[in-house]
Amino acid sequence: MKDSQDQFNVLRKIKSKPNSSQRELADELGFSLGKLNYCLNALKNKGLIKIKNFQKDPNKLRYAYILTPKGIAAKTKLTLNFMKRKMAEYDELKSEIEEDK
Repeated sequence: MKDSQDQFNVLRKIKSKPNSSQRELADELGFSLGKLNYCLNALKNKGLIKIKNFQKDPNKLRYAYILTPKGIAAKTKLTLNFMKRKMAEYDELKSEIEEDK
C-alpha cells in the first residue's frame, strides 16, 4: 500500500507541476532523489508517465514529466481508493465517538 500511496503522490505532483526538476519534486514530496528516481522509473515502466527532455535547453538535465492517458486513469483510480479509505476511517472514528457518548 505504501508504494501505491507514493505513486499517487508523485502522479499528483507531476500533474500540478510537470516541468519541475527531480530535486524540486523530491523536496516537495519529502523523498530522497533515489526514491523519487525509483518511483519515476516504475511509473514510466508501467506506462503511466512519459519523460521528455528539453532538446534546445542548454541544461540537458531538465525534463518534463507528462501523465499518459493510462497514467490519468491510474491517478483517478488511486484518488478514488484514497477517498474510500478516508471515508471508512471517518465512519470508524464517528462510530467510536458516538459509542463514547
